[in-house]
Formats: sequence, structure tokens, C-alpha cells
Amino acid sequence: MGDTTDAPPAPGPAGVSPVTPSPGRYRQERGSILLAATPIGDARDASARLVSALEGADIVAAEDTRRAFALAARLGIRIGGRAIALHDHNEAEKAAGIVDAARGGARVVYVSDAGMPTVSDPGFRLARAAIDAGVPLSALPGPSAPLVALALSGLPSDRFAFEGFLPRKDGEARRYLQELATDPHTLIFFESPRRAASTLARMADVFGGDRCAAMCRELTKEHEEVRRGTLATLAASDGEILGEVTIVVAGYEKSTRAQDHVGAVLALAAEGMRLKDAAAEVAAATGARKNDLYKAALAAR
Repeated sequence: MGDTTDAPPAPGPAGVSPVTPSPGRYRQERGSILLAATPIGDARDASARLVSALEGADIVAAEDTRRAFALAARLGIRIGGRAIALHDHNEAEKAAGIVDAARGGARVVYVSDAGMPTVSDPGFRLARAAIDAGVPLSALPGPSAPLVALALSGLPSDRFAFEGFLPRKDGEARRYLQELATDPHTLIFFESPRRAASTLARMADVFGGDRCAAMCRELTKEHEEVRRGTLATLAASDGEILGEVTIVVAGYEKSTRAQDHVGAVLALAAEGMRLKDAAAEVAAATGARKNDLYKAALAAR
């Protein structure tokens, strides 16, 4: 993406210093769509390319246009083009029109409220529509809460999976977690502050209280906090949880102790005992985890 301009940055509001991109400012190609990452807390994380793209776009589609204008004000710039709201409730309807505008030569930038569009945010339908129509699609990389939380968690980052928000109903959430209980990847979740404590308790119950995890909140903001420990410890933590929450949970590791006692579980089951009851009895006698024993016995049957 190529041509440049030497136009000076637009003056910002009083008391706000405009973000000035380096010489040879980024200029988006005509007839293309950019998925642009925006700061997740600290406006100073905005890249020079994002600033130039917002100033030079013909259309800025935004999950919330008010937030897009507020971000521009914090950056000391003005959004140059027409602003269009594009969110979960209207994306399917409006994506085709925006793609048509790009096909006609418009520079389109899409921003969600914070972080990378399409990652637990709107933008996927727009991206898919652009691809299907053959309209050039690119991304301006930047802040992403899942990756920041993963880096700060201290948990393995070589294999990870982003799971977003859990279902709100307890039964559905538990079933979802049960499907992930033996997943070896480090797992990343979003959660609201009012549900974070109950979600941690549910995870401790399904995954086991001794599973390592981290609860991250207000990432990149003034009151950023990362609590690390076992799920049981985090679930029992005192204090109100405020701000945006990202939970990172260690992946499942096969328990050697459980494997050592699978034979005893199967022997009790062969005598007529329910497998879950057999796993519970062997767990009580050996100190192995009941859930590990039950899953290992199921696999060995």
C-alpha cells in the first residue's frame, strides 16, 4: 500500500497534542478495506498508521461511532471521511453496501470499540464479504487483549486457544467447559466483571481447583491488575472485580497419578459400581483427582 502525503496533522482539541506520524505517512490504497486495531485502554498505543488511516479514510465504519470520534479526540486528530455504524445488529445488512463503496474506489477503515476487529468483535461479515467480492482487504495490527493477557499470565504460550465469552446460562457454560476440560492448549476467555467470580468458581469445579490460571483486568489502563494462582485460589479471592476481565487458564495435563490408578477404578466398575462412584472411591483412597481418574478410566474402557 503506497502513496504518501505531506499534509500536516489536523489540529487537536485544546490541551491535546496531536499524534504526528513519521515522515512519509502511511496512505491507504483506494478501493480497499482495512481492519484496524484500536487501543484497549491507553490511547498512546495507537500506531502512526492508524492515525493516518483514520484521517485519510473516505469511510470509517465503526462498532460505535461515538467511541471512534472520542478516540480521534484523544489522539488529537479528526476523522476525515464519513462515519458509519457497523455493529453486531446491522453488520449483515450493511456489509454489502460498504464493500460496494470500496469497490467504487473508497478507502474504508473499520474499527471496533477496542482491540482487533473480528476477535470477539464485529468485522467478520465485512471481511468475508470483501473477500467474496474480491475487494482488497488488509489489517492494521495493534493492541489485542487476549495476547496481552497471555503474555502476562506466565502460562505456556506455544499453544493457545481463544474462547471468547462463555454462554450465560450455568448449564450451557458448564457443558462448554466440560468439552474443554482435556484440551491441552492454554485457554483464553473474556468475562464481564459481575460474572468473573462465578465463572472462576465454575472453572475450578469443572477443570479442577488446582489448575493454574490468571485473571487480568483493566489491561494497559491505570489500574491494570493481574492475579495469578490456581483456579481455586482465584475463585476464593476477596474484593470486588472491576473493569474488563480476561481469564487465562492452563491447558490440561495428563495426570500420572491418575493413570497409575485407572486399573483400580476399572476393577471396581467391573464389580458393578458406577464408574463415577468408582473414580470417587479411588480418588479418596489415593489422593488422585476424581475427574482425572474418571476421564482416564473412560478412555481406557
